[in-house]
Amino acid sequence: MSHDRELAFVGLGGMGAGMARCLRAAGYPLVVHNRTAAKAAPLAEAGARVAATSGEAVENARIVVLSLSDQHAVEQVLFGEMLGYLRPGTLVVDTSTLSPAYSAEASERLARVGVRRIEACVLGNPPMAQAGKLRIFTAGDRSGVEEAHDVLATLGQEIRYVGPVGAASTLKLAFNLILGNQVAALAEAVAFVESSGLDRERFLAALTASGFSSPTLAFRAEMVRNRSYEPPQFRVNLMAKDLRLAVDEADARGVGLVVTACAADRFTEAVRAGDGDKDAAVVAEPRSPVR
Repeated sequence: MSHDRELAFVGLGGMGAGMARCLRAAGYPLVVHNRTAAKAAPLAEAGARVAATSGEAVENARIVVLSLSDQHAVEQVLFGEMLGYLRPGTLVVDTSTLSPAYSAEASERLARVGVRRIEACVLGNPPMAQAGKLRIFTAGDRSGVEEAHDVLATLGQEIRYVGPVGAASTLKLAFNLILGNQVAALAEAVAFVESSGLDRERFLAALTASGFSSPTLAFRAEMVRNRSYEPPQFRVNLMAKDLRLAVDEADARGVGLVVTACAADRFTEAVRAGDGDKDAAVVAEPRSPVR
């Protein structure tokens, strides 16, 4: 692939770094950018070109993959920094978790300047991202999804087209809603057991051997058993953000997510307590309410 067919990757957090490493290992000529430059060093060692700015990263790219933390970051990076450098016809593959409404708005704004955008919401964790084992919900223009197929197939073991732009964001938030409530319920179950004088180890061993368990629950149970929440697989601050997005989106549609709203408050408390960069399972640890 020639230089003008370079693949750009912007956003090298836990998931982004894993995906970028996967693409580089598959042989893609890759240019990367991250605001914290040190996070790009492993990609440089793997042969990726590191751009000093996001604009430089995308100016010659045919496809741009985004992996940003929230809507504020997308607004600032995509529209505040990159927009003037994106060539007409460029395809933006956005893996960021956003509200469906904002996602649709972002696609419309890019279309006005001739830039295409599809949703590619991913399910998995950083090791799965690096191994190319993600599950990917795609949405938006089918021709864009087809154009990005090889890139997506490198990253995921399953690619599922789910409809117009906004649909992938809806499904991603629905999955994260289930995960967040499950982790919050696990935390409360541990607190309940320990309040009776029983050891969490005994409870967690019984739980993971039961029909109530699942790969995701067992994974978090191991973190809780060891009281080890770093490195995070799903950061508390992102969980709080995603659950709040789901609650707000549902409120706008006249649907109340009462359980999810309570879970969102619990994760928000953990962020305020200084645990935002730890794994979401840290909510299993007792703490005094932060006011």
